Order: sequence, then structure tokens, then C-alpha cells
Amino acid sequence: MFRDKAIETIDKSSLERLQLENLKKTISCAQKTRFYKNRLSKTRIKSPDDIRSLKDLQDVPFTTKDDLRACYPDGLLSVDKSDVVRLHTSSGTTGMPTVIYHTQADLDYWTELVSRGLTACGVTKSDIFQNMMTYGLFTGGLGLHYGAERLGALVIPAGAGNTRRQLQLMKDFHTTTLHATPNYMLHIMLKLAEFDISLKDLNLKKVFLGAEPYTENTRKKIEEFYHIDAYNCYGLSELNGPGVAMECEHKRDLHIWEDSYIVEIINPDTGEILKDGEAGELVLTTLKREATPLLRYRSRDLTRILTDTCPCGRTHRRISRITGRSDDMLIINGVNVFPSQIEEILMKRPEVGTNYQIVVDQRESLDRLSIKVELYAKLFEGDIKVLERLRDSIAHEMKSTLLVGVHVELHEPGSLPVSEGKAKRVVDERKN
Repeated sequence: MFRDKAIETIDKSSLERLQLENLKKTISCAQKTRFYKNRLSKTRIKSPDDIRSLKDLQDVPFTTKDDLRACYPDGLLSVDKSDVVRLHTSSGTTGMPTVIYHTQADLDYWTELVSRGLTACGVTKSDIFQNMMTYGLFTGGLGLHYGAERLGALVIPAGAGNTRRQLQLMKDFHTTTLHATPNYMLHIMLKLAEFDISLKDLNLKKVFLGAEPYTENTRKKIEEFYHIDAYNCYGLSELNGPGVAMECEHKRDLHIWEDSYIVEIINPDTGEILKDGEAGELVLTTLKREATPLLRYRSRDLTRILTDTCPCGRTHRRISRITGRSDDMLIINGVNVFPSQIEEILMKRPEVGTNYQIVVDQRESLDRLSIKVELYAKLFEGDIKVLERLRDSIAHEMKSTLLVGVHVELHEPGSLPVSEGKAKRVVDERKN
């Protein structure tokens, strides 16, 4: 199914003409902000007329999250505040928050992008859409809420947490489609029996997973347990939120809507632009946003561009599943380790439960990597020798894959801390 077939199947040359036209408008818009007026004055791109081709964008410096923080609260606002109808901010837990303003046109276009992605995954007005993401300044809840409503689906704005209530809503209103973090879907697995609810009591068909990176093995675990289709939804608050890129029913990675964003992949260390197919950091330029335009924004998310044809017929290029963030990488005694590597090893093992935690500390000036793993409930009462073999097997595979020694701890089901929002998987106790 298509939401806008003409745009979703647009040919390459027509798409590039559309991008160039909207890039000029975005440059004009950006010049109205204090930040970009100053930044562009130091480049050769001083007006939209200086943009002759899409390659000219490369003369504009990257924009970073630190730039957004420095612009707090309104250094990136390009319209009069009387024309702004909503703002979203980051939590600010790691410093000054970032602020993104939206006009009504911005919200309408964002909603349409989300609707486009939901349609690509088969969501229709007949669906009951239960949104289990946080509402408020965080963009995850509102983004898919409005997108599903635009399609005519019945939306249940459940918000995050209160698992008993979530399951009761699913049962009473025959929910067909969920929006949740992967971590929370794993958590619910443990609660079904506790609340005396069977999968047969539910009418689930799809779930949209987002807000945190997850592996293919985690997706499979969710799909196989619930007997549903799980779709990856990518977004970041600086670029609207969810709906920047979404899978289609074929699950051949994520279609990124190139009528709305110019996509680049760069080497995160050097800033060099990489060729399609090469893995690096995703950089995005907005093309259809009035209130807070962003030029070459460094997402810190690691992915690559895929150019092969998707069976769905959409012509926009796809990006691979986000493998992690360039700033999430752990350096353990000089070796680079990504949390996603650890999750991939754990989630393919049927003996492992739904929760784990990575702890990094130091012993005698050396880094120590520990992994706390919950066991699958039916295995926990197994023979101690069986558990020891499992622990040693996991530790051996971790060392073979990560090239660092790992201390593995096995825990009973439900004993590790649980987050009903974004999962906090890594605890780094080293002194910097």
C-alpha cells in the first residue's frame, strides 16, 4: 500500500530536482536564524542562489548537538514566535537541552511522513493502535499518535508504563498495533503469566519498535513470542522524531524519505563523505521544515545507505538498521566494543531471558567488562553444572567476538533493573 505513490516511487532525476528546489528554500529559511546567518556568512553559500547543485551543500559545515545546545533557547528559530505552535526539547540530562520549534505546517508534514511509514507496513483505518511511548517533550509518543490518527486508526494514547493497565487495554479493546521500545516488549513477556493473561486473549498483529537501538535477534525474539510482525521505526528529536525512516512490509531495512531529507554518510572521525554501502555516521539536512531548519546535522547514529531495489516499489534509498551510536562505543583496555555486539550474542541464545546489563569498572588500573544476564524462567531451576556451562559458553563467545575478556553473571528472571522507557543497558563506573 502507498500513502502517496507519486512521491514514494519518484524517479531519481525528479527527486534530485525536488531536493534542489527545497534545499534553496531551506537555505533561505536558515539565513533567518541567528546561528546560520553567522555560520553561512563565513562560507561561499551566502544565499540560495549559491546553491547550483546538491553537491554545493558540502560547502556548509556540519551542525552538531553542541551547536543546538549553544543556541538554546531560540538561536535556531527562523520564524516569528507567534507562528510557532509547538516545541519539543531533549531531556537535558547530559547538559543544556536542545530545542526544536514547529509551525503548524511542520507538524502537518511530520504527521504525513509518519502516516506514509505506517501505511508502508500495512496499517489502515481498521486498526486499533495502542501507543505505549512517553508523551510530552519527548517526540516518540506524539509523532506516531498523530500519524496513526491521520490514517483513521483508533488510537489509544496509553503512554509508557503501568503494564497491568496496558495489557488490560489490549485485551478489552482488541488492540492490533503497538508502538513501544524493544525493552518494554521484552518486559511484558515476563508479566503475562503474572497478570493471568494469555496471548490468545489478545488480538495483536504488529508492533513498531523505536527509541533505542536493537538487534535482529531481539526483533526475532519479540516476533516469535507474540506471533506478530515487528517493524523498525527510526527518528531523532532534532529531525522531528519518529518517522524519519521506516521499514515496509518486506522488512528490507528502512526507507528514508528523501523528499524531506538529504542523506549523507560520513566517517565519524574525519568527516569524509562515504560511498553508498559504506558504514558510517548518518548526516541529515531538513528540506521541509520552517521553524527550525537544520543543515548537515550529525546524528551520531551508525548505519549505511542501501541502493538495491526493494520489492515494495519505493524508490527512496534505504538505510540499514542503526547499529549503535558513535558516542556509545566503549573502549575496554584499548579495544572498541559496541553494546549492540553484546546484545546480538545474548539474544540468539534461547537460554537467555529478556533483560541484561553491561557494567564497566576498573580493577588495578585495568578496565573490566561484566555482563549481568537474566535467565529464561524455565531454565533457572536447572542443574548448577548446566548453568556453569552456559556461563562459560557465553563468556567464551564474547571473548572470541569482542576480543576482550568478559565476566558473566547469571541472574534469576526479573532480578535486574527494568526501564519502561528507553533501556539503560550500560553502567560505566570508571573514573574519567
